[in-house]
Amino acid sequence: MSTTLGNDYKERIVPELKKEFNYSTVMQVPRLEKIVINQGLGAATQDKKLIETALNELTAITGQKAVPTLSKKDISNFKLRKKMPIGAMVTLRKDKMYEFLERLVKVALPRIRDFKGINSKLDGRGNYTLGITEQIIFPEINIDNVPKLQGMNITFVTSAPTDEEGFALLKKFGLPFKHEK
Repeated sequence: MSTTLGNDYKERIVPELKKEFNYSTVMQVPRLEKIVINQGLGAATQDKKLIETALNELTAITGQKAVPTLSKKDISNFKLRKKMPIGAMVTLRKDKMYEFLERLVKVALPRIRDFKGINSKLDGRGNYTLGITEQIIFPEINIDNVPKLQGMNITFVTSAPTDEEGFALLKKFGLPFKHEK
């Protein structure tokens, strides 16, 4: 791990969590396994350029090629056919994951207007999903070239067995939660 957050995890976060939760071995300490960024684009059934734009934007934000997500079945009311592209996603692991997390915490989140922190509700298995309403909070996106504001979900997948341990891990990585648990 060459990134600062990756080194920080090994040198600072692991010993702190090991002490806090009385783990007997370092292997019990929860770790961040991957970050999945997902954009649902329902309007893409009418406008094919939306998918292309979203793929380019996600690729620029993450530094890794985004892939389109495809519909699983036909829904005539939404003019949707099976295997039509209806979203974009990227899964980040290892160094790219830590680089993205650092940019998210230090650059993107503080750019949100009236930002007071993020909700502290995890999914019951130690994972956390953050919803962002506008992609323009990332400095890689040029606001002049944005045809439509799109939101996205950023899911942090941890190896933590409980919400409490997952929350502690993400807090140590610097995610600005509103309320302490």
